[in-house]
This record gives sequence, structure tokens and C-alpha cells, in this order.
Amino acid sequence: MVLWYIAVNLSSMVFLVVLSSSSLISSLYMVFKDFSYYIEWEIITLNSSSLEMTLILDWMSLMFLSFVSFISAMVLFYSGGYMAGDPNMSRFMYLVLGFVASMGFLIISPNMVSILLGWDGLGLVSYALVIYYQNEKSMNAGMLTALSNRIGDVAILLSIALMFDLGGWSFIFYTSGGSLNQISGLVGLVILASMTKSAQIPFSAWLPAAMAAPTPVSALVHSSTLVTAGVYLLIRFSPALVGLGQEILLLLASLTMFMAGLGANFETDLKKIIALSTLSQLGVMMSILAMGYYKLAFFHLLAHALFKALLFMCAGSVIHSVGGTQDIRAMGGLIHVMPLSVTSMNLANLALCGTPFLAGFYSKDLILEVAFLSTSNELSFWFLVFATGLTVCYTFRLVYYSVSGDYNLLALTAVSDEDWMMTSPMLFLGAGAISGGALLSWLIFPAPWMICLPLSFKTLALVVSFVGGFVGYSLNLMQENYSLASISNYLTVVFAGSMWFMPFLSTRGVSKSILKLGSYYQQFGDGGWLEYYGAQGAYSSFMKSSSFLQTAQDNGIKIYMIMFMFWLILLAAVLF
Repeated sequence: MVLWYIAVNLSSMVFLVVLSSSSLISSLYMVFKDFSYYIEWEIITLNSSSLEMTLILDWMSLMFLSFVSFISAMVLFYSGGYMAGDPNMSRFMYLVLGFVASMGFLIISPNMVSILLGWDGLGLVSYALVIYYQNEKSMNAGMLTALSNRIGDVAILLSIALMFDLGGWSFIFYTSGGSLNQISGLVGLVILASMTKSAQIPFSAWLPAAMAAPTPVSALVHSSTLVTAGVYLLIRFSPALVGLGQEILLLLASLTMFMAGLGANFETDLKKIIALSTLSQLGVMMSILAMGYYKLAFFHLLAHALFKALLFMCAGSVIHSVGGTQDIRAMGGLIHVMPLSVTSMNLANLALCGTPFLAGFYSKDLILEVAFLSTSNELSFWFLVFATGLTVCYTFRLVYYSVSGDYNLLALTAVSDEDWMMTSPMLFLGAGAISGGALLSWLIFPAPWMICLPLSFKTLALVVSFVGGFVGYSLNLMQENYSLASISNYLTVVFAGSMWFMPFLSTRGVSKSILKLGSYYQQFGDGGWLEYYGAQGAYSSFMKSSSFLQTAQDNGIKIYMIMFMFWLILLAAVLF
């Protein structure tokens, strides 16, 4: 069984690496030659209607497919060490491969009907992966994930219905010509679907809950697959977004950024902190998309995929080594016992903060400068600035608790990062986190942008990052000498740390009154009077009547005598 799994796992990984390499080479060729392939296969034609299967192979779809395949190959290899000893390894591997296939299908589909197949495939497989451990927490998280994403699925279905008016479902023909502006409801539905899949406010609660899935799945979901599907769909629809809901999308994305950064500073679960950082970066992508810079959003999408996959792999290595705990307060001083994992983790954290010349710097700094240069409203501007500082703040807080703080693990815990199956993928992704941003910027923006800003705006991102890092690290140093302020400001801390009560509103807030009403109906209606006078009452009456008839039809002397006396009395009453 183990040998079979290793053979299938290695063959899948080799296939994904070959697919990634070929897709990247084809993408580079298309960038330099400036062309793309549009493949259309007519399945059936009836009168003037035809059912077609369409694929688009351009530099954007092939480059994204290359990154997805590469990260998936690293995740599969990493899973061999992380999931070792799991009795359901084959099921896990097939689910991951189904996940990757659904995402690949979504990437190369310019048709709303075929996109729905990949979109629904992502939702279905993500539910199966979130409930993988089959406990109560996983089941609740899986249900929240599935139901939140169903809203987006319904929006895609409605958009397919609206596209009947355009004469076809291949949106690639209508986005640039302005035809979609005639059906603004269609663009609104696509924005709604993208917001649910990319967990923007008010659909953010499912993203941290989905951390119930195994860590290798989280590395795949949060880097290049499920949560980026909504951003990628909006990138494809970006020419049609001009003037249609841009201000609302910008405000909601900025709020999501700020809310996620604030919540991560109060969180103590290692995986949830990284999940909230993903939510914050998705807000960055959505914000710049709302401003109209779709290439910048795509650039940040690819750069973010590299260091976020690395960050989750390092987190999984740490969790795996410290005995399964995810509480960062139970870690500390890991640099001495896990040098490779911790070095890679710090590298990914610095890339996330936008440290100069790492992957995140090239995209994030350009996004901030373009946002400062744009004519966006002041509220979104300040949300963007504060979210940048909060990102560095929770990153340095995480560094303090897990890396440079006091050693808080049990004395008998054997901590090391000697598992080569888990550390080898970190080296490849680490190289991407260092050089990926520069390479992508040269490819996507061969001519550098000239952005002229005042010195105060030019240095604003750097100043905010320094202040955020100083505050995040200093607050943890003061914890020994100061009383716990979170107790005296309990309501504020709970509000900020619980994503503005969004998980409560998405679960108990929605279901509590409905479940109570259903309980009353069940007790007093279906289990009460309706049951007495309805199905059970009718059943009881029929059973009594049939029992009486059966008794009356039995050949018993007692029945004959009773009937004889009854007719005698009746006859006497008539005659006399």
C-alpha cells in the first residue's frame, strides 16, 4: 500500500512539474510574440443554437496554470511527510488532484458554463477536504464554507441565464466591447460571486473556519486555488467593471483588508493568523482591481502565491514538530531547534511585509504607490495605509511568539526539522519567494512605470511598515511588566479579534431564530396537533376501525349472540 502510494504520488508530482514547466515556457513565448489560442469545439447544433466547448490559452492563463501546477507538486511532495501514517492517504491525494483539476479547468475556460464546472468542483472538493478529519469542528467549518460559497454558485447560475440576451456564454467576446454595460446586473452578479469565493466582507467568516482542513490543503487553498478563483474571474471581467460598482467594491475590499489585519493581531492560532493574512492580501488584490489595474492584481496574485504556500508549509512543519499544537503562546525559541523551517518562515513573513527585493516588495510597493496616486476616496486610502501597518504588526508579533521569544514547549518534546520530505519543497518555494517578484515584474511590466509622488507619499509605506513592526514587537516585550489590557477592554478586544462578530452573524446570527422557529413548529405543529389530527390520528382511527371490522367478521358465538340481541331489540322498537 505504501509503495503504491509513493508511486502514484511521485507520478502525479512529475506530471504536475512537467505541466508547470511547459505552461511557463508557452506563456513566455506568448508574452514575447503577443498572441494567444482560442479553441472552440462544437459539440451539438440545433437550429440556430449550438453547444460549444471553449478553451483559452494566453499568457495569463498559462502562467497562472504554471504556478498552480508547481505549487500543487510541492504540496503533494510535502504531504508525503506531513500526512505520513494517515490511513486515508489515497483519498487525500485524489481529493487534492481533483482540486487542482477543477482550478485548472476554471483558469482556461472563457465560457461561463464551463467555468461553472470548475467553480462548483472547487466548492465540492473544498467541502470534502475541510471535513477530512470528520469531527464536529470540521463538520461545522465545512458547512459554513459550503453554504457561503453556494451564494456565489447561484450568482454564476443567474449570470448564465442573463447571458442568453447576449447570444452566447463566452464572456471573452463581450468584456472589452462594452456590451456588458447594457446588462449591469450581470457584472453585479459576477462581482458577488467573486466576493464570496475570495471571502470579502460580508462573506469573510468561512476563510478562517476552513483552517480545519489539513495544513497541506491550506497551503494549496490560500496560495493559488480556491480563494484566488474569485480574483481571477474579476481579472478576466476587469474591462467590464469600469463605472459599475467600482467604488463599492473598493470600499468593501479596503474594509476587508483592515478587518483582517486587525483580527490577526488578536489571534493566537498560528494557522488562523496566516489565514487572516491571506484575507488581507485578497483585499489588496480586490482594491487594485476596483481601481482598474488588473495586471497589477494578477502580478500580486502570483507573487503572493509563492510566499504564502511557503508560509503555510513552514507553519505545518512547526505544528507537526511541536506535537500538534497551533497556539503560538505554546511555542517560542524555535530558531535553535528548527533552523531551516524558521528561516524559511521568516523569509516568507518578510516577503509578506513587502521587505525590499523580496517577492512581495515588487507587487505590494507598486500597488501602494498606484493607490496613493489614484483618485480613490479618502476612507479607502486610510484603510489601505492602516492595513499595511497592521500586516507588519502581526507579522512581527508572530515572529516574537514563535521564533525569538522564550522557549515555552514541554521539556520532553522532540522538536526538529529533519523530515526531508517536508523541508525539500521549502527550498524551491524559498527561491521563488526571493526572486519570483523580480522575474515576474520584468515579464509582466517590461517597461517600468514612472510614478511621481511627493516625498511624504513616497516614504509613507516604509514609515507605516516600520511603525507597525516596532509596535507589534514592542507590545509583546511589555507583557511581563504590564497588566493584561484585554480584560479591561473585553468588548473591544472581542469585537476586533472576532472579525467584527462576522462568524457569529454568519452562523448563530442567521440560524438561531430559524432553528427556534423550526423547533416550535416541530413541537406544536408536526409533533403536536398536526400529528394528532393528521397522519398519526388518521392512522390510529383506521387501525381501530379495521380492528373492529376484523373482530366483527370473526366466526364467534359471542358476536352472533350480540348481533341476534341487537336485531331483536331493534325489531321490538319498530313493532311496538
